[in-house]
Amino acid sequence: MINEKTSSSERILSIDALRGFDMFWIIGGSGLITTLLTLKKTTWTLWLAAQFNHVAWNGFTFYDLIFPLFLFVVGLAIPFSLAKYRKGSINFKSAYTRIVTRTLTLFFLGLLVNGLLDFNFTSMRWPGVLQRIAICYFFAAIMTLHIPSRFQSMIIGILLLVILLGYWAVMKLIPVHGFSIGDLSPQGNLAGYLDRLIIPGRLYYQYGDNEGLLSTIPALGTTLLGVLAGGFLKSKKSQIIKIKWIFIGGAVSLVLGTAWNFIFPINKILWTSSYVLFAGGWSLLLLGLFYWLIDYKGYKRWAFPFIVIGMNAITIYFVQALFDFGIIVNILTHGFIGYLGAAKDVFFLICLVTLKWLFLYFLYRKKIFLKA
Repeated sequence: MINEKTSSSERILSIDALRGFDMFWIIGGSGLITTLLTLKKTTWTLWLAAQFNHVAWNGFTFYDLIFPLFLFVVGLAIPFSLAKYRKGSINFKSAYTRIVTRTLTLFFLGLLVNGLLDFNFTSMRWPGVLQRIAICYFFAAIMTLHIPSRFQSMIIGILLLVILLGYWAVMKLIPVHGFSIGDLSPQGNLAGYLDRLIIPGRLYYQYGDNEGLLSTIPALGTTLLGVLAGGFLKSKKSQIIKIKWIFIGGAVSLVLGTAWNFIFPINKILWTSSYVLFAGGWSLLLLGLFYWLIDYKGYKRWAFPFIVIGMNAITIYFVQALFDFGIIVNILTHGFIGYLGAAKDVFFLICLVTLKWLFLYFLYRKKIFLKA
């Protein structure tokens, strides 16, 4: 979701396209596909439609990939966005100014989305998607800035391993009062307990928060996985070697996440270590596919709609949270949409997604990009 700009010679279009592909589902794509699939209800279409809803607790659907893919792409772009600060002696002042400004902007936008200006702080939800992205971006960017390039992959890989193993140990070995050790239920898990104990205001679910305190640590691991992939893409290795190892890395990550699931279940709300690896595996495979099609094979036209979204992902996330585009769609279609029968909802959602895309296309043509 963070629009990291590089020079035109370095810009990898597949990163923008992947960011836009991810955002497409949030701006209405998931609702559109779900509505289409449920027009004719069969076992197959209902199963596919269920992929666009989050699982209640343990497990994984396609929609559970959306947020970690965001964080993965945030990390993916960091080595490119910070490259100019690492030429020769590192310009720490300029780099820190950029990193801190973006972090605070993201965090503040997240609070606005959550209702900061309602001034009802006791019932306001303080954590959120943009707040988590801000925190993960900050720490991942600081690490990328300070770790020497020649050691970056090794050190960040070790940090990722420490985060995943450490989070597993903490969640399994530190008990919550009144529950058995290693309890990972909604009521008895350590992450939820700390959220209830520390976070003021309203939590996302009864026993904790989706973007709570402790679970932000493995979410940083997801971002660091993106940093590793971004550093590899930025290397001087041939494109085909990059594609090969991205696919291999994705497959290995999926296998490891699946195996770990048996003792540390894949769980988005807790952002378990197995979830980091499983979602990271799919993220790597998608990156490999997009990079192969767009940057290696040169098939770019099909990706243009996603690139337009990806260049202003924060803009549409923030704007649609505060403004109902459906009002405009209703104004334009209310006179005839009622005659469309079963196709009414599908047509409405097509118009809604199209309107949001046209808004972003206008910004794209005017070269207006919200960078945060």
